[in-house]
Amino acid sequence: MYPRAGVFVTRRPRFVLLAALAFLLLSAVFGASSAGRLKTQGYDDPRSESSRAARVAAEHLGATPNLVVVAQTRGGYVDDPAARRAGEALTKRLAAEAHVSAVSSYWTNGDAAALRGRDGHSAMIVAHVDGDGKRLAERAGHLREELSTPKAPTTGLTVHVGGSALVDAELQDIAESDLKRAESVVLPGTLVLLVLVFGSVVAATLPLLIGVLAIAGTLLVLSVLASVTDVSVFALNLTTALGLGLGIDYGLLIVSRFREELAAGYRPRNAAVRTVRTAGHTILFSAATVSAALATLLVFPPYFLRSFAYAGIAVVAIAAVSAVTVLPALLTLLGKRVNAWPVPWRRRTHTGSRSRFWEGLARIVVRRPVAAALPVIGLLALLAGPFAHAGFATPDDRALPLSAAGRQTGDLVRGAFDAQGAGPLTVLVLGPASPSAREEYARRLSGLPHVARVMAPGAVFRDGARDTGPGAARSLTAPAADGPARFSVVPLVDPQSHAAQQLVREVRRAPAPAGAEVLVGGPSAVLVDAKATVGNRLPLALCVITLTTFALLLGFTRSLLLPLKAIALNALSLTAVLGAMVWVFQTGHLSGLLGFTPGPLSTTMPVLLFCIVFGLSVDYEVFVLARIKEAHDAGQDDDAAIVSGIARTGGIVTTAGALLAFTLLGFGTSRVSLLQFFGIGAALGVLLDATLVRGVLVPALMRLAGGLNWWAPRPLRRGPPKPAPRPPPGTSGRCPPARNRAPVRTPLCTRTPARR
Repeated sequence: MYPRAGVFVTRRPRFVLLAALAFLLLSAVFGASSAGRLKTQGYDDPRSESSRAARVAAEHLGATPNLVVVAQTRGGYVDDPAARRAGEALTKRLAAEAHVSAVSSYWTNGDAAALRGRDGHSAMIVAHVDGDGKRLAERAGHLREELSTPKAPTTGLTVHVGGSALVDAELQDIAESDLKRAESVVLPGTLVLLVLVFGSVVAATLPLLIGVLAIAGTLLVLSVLASVTDVSVFALNLTTALGLGLGIDYGLLIVSRFREELAAGYRPRNAAVRTVRTAGHTILFSAATVSAALATLLVFPPYFLRSFAYAGIAVVAIAAVSAVTVLPALLTLLGKRVNAWPVPWRRRTHTGSRSRFWEGLARIVVRRPVAAALPVIGLLALLAGPFAHAGFATPDDRALPLSAAGRQTGDLVRGAFDAQGAGPLTVLVLGPASPSAREEYARRLSGLPHVARVMAPGAVFRDGARDTGPGAARSLTAPAADGPARFSVVPLVDPQSHAAQQLVREVRRAPAPAGAEVLVGGPSAVLVDAKATVGNRLPLALCVITLTTFALLLGFTRSLLLPLKAIALNALSLTAVLGAMVWVFQTGHLSGLLGFTPGPLSTTMPVLLFCIVFGLSVDYEVFVLARIKEAHDAGQDDDAAIVSGIARTGGIVTTAGALLAFTLLGFGTSRVSLLQFFGIGAALGVLLDATLVRGVLVPALMRLAGGLNWWAPRPLRRGPPKPAPRPPPGTSGRCPPARNRAPVRTPLCTRTPARR
């Protein structure tokens, strides 16, 4: 297959390049609008109890508030006559805005205690803003600008706007802004690094071309998918990071092998064909393993994770296909001009030669494998230690920087208001239930630990009794004859805390009214359900990613031991990365430098990081094993094959890993903590894998295994034909030996013999 593909693309190179240009233009035209169709959120399971509760409440009881307005007086109290008039005017001003409903205010809701600050200088207004996606973001941003502008008669109040609608809008705006800023730094920086690596401006631009094609094509795919399903806006960041990273990886491998074949004396077209046969084979297997790892994200119901699977599989497939079609066609036309515009101080003409550093390191590791492997394993185990104490939460406004309006309002609510009034549990009672049964149920709920009050239809309960004291919150309206009854359970603790999660479990275990069904929703319930969803699906995901990786590597290496070794090393390095992320983001180390708020990890981000870094680790594993296997198949013994493979790939793998880490770190400088976690964690995983794992642990363990590396049952030993080695001198496939000082010219090569 590979020789035929190489012959096809090199025989019609201009046709291939025109097709690639048409694809690029099509993607640019129709994929440019993809950002406007993408959404935030998507961290919960749509089939969970909390999601069902939200849908039932929206259908029967009206929209859930997603906008929070905190009004602070300037020197007085919210109950002063002037402040009350200003608050009532602010409430009417908000209610008069288009697409705003379900407005509830401290001044117009019977002096609800949950909406009044502890010090009496602030009060809260909650409302619902209609819409979703980009439309909701635009409306929330407009309301922030409109309400924050003083207007008579509300000039006596300082207004802060927040809530999930504005938080989502600011997350989307900041993510897009950070993406553009990262691209403006990463693209030119990567080009400079590639020029230093290749020593030629022309050769350096070729991997970037593959990255641009992969990014543009994936934007087109996301635009199409967003019209039929929910897709997260954060998939754009993965698209850019992986598109550039894998474009560089695959382009580096293709260009390096092509220049190596040119240096061996092959004509450009034949060098391109041989490159597709060898490096193309490696790239397609690598792309298959990375795609399989990313496809594991489809096991999880939250569309936040599924979106990364869509984007990742698309970008990997497009990058791989472009690398084995567009690049060989372009290299055929360029020929030796691939080395044009050389850097003056760079003497090397190609990057495919043996690296003296990695060859020397490989010889040391092969000579003393145990002494080399133990310190690396100890370091990775030390990094993995903090992961045993990991905590998890769903993202909220604390993922935003301190300068964001939604974050400031969230901090104000948490600091100035009692009972965490912005994060109550919504308990719905479905089915027939008498008023007395509902009252008894609310009484039991109010007696649970960490409950401030329970707002029920017609009454408010506190500490297991009806609340009749002054300043009590106004009760909820009675349910419709055929509709559910709603109870609002206001906690005393932070909705993300362990105590709040335990409260959700206690409420769900509480006996329901006779003949009725109970649904529990709200922020804390969403967190409990999200953790349960990830925990329940994680064993299946681990089985899928392990089996698919094992099967693909088995087909690539025809060995039983090498795939198992690769999976074990990946698991070790990934645990080290996750432990380091707990040390940084949960414990709070480097928070002052990076500007994030320490706290529990997102329920979805460790899963995402695991699948992406696992796929990239297997990607580099394939690069290394391909050259080791090639040397072994050529007749070298195990030790010599290991040293040869590491010497020929160590520089490429390390360079590719460093460039990919540079790209990921560019996105790790985002002001959104979710993107910081992804960028820094993935960059650390790539660097550990490309250096310590591939440079030390892989040769050490292969040396210890010896001949077992290549053992497999007889039926599995039959595989596709091995790539043909370079023909010996004097045959039609290689330049014939030079017998005089005249230049040698054959249909395959042109070489001038060296002077004696």
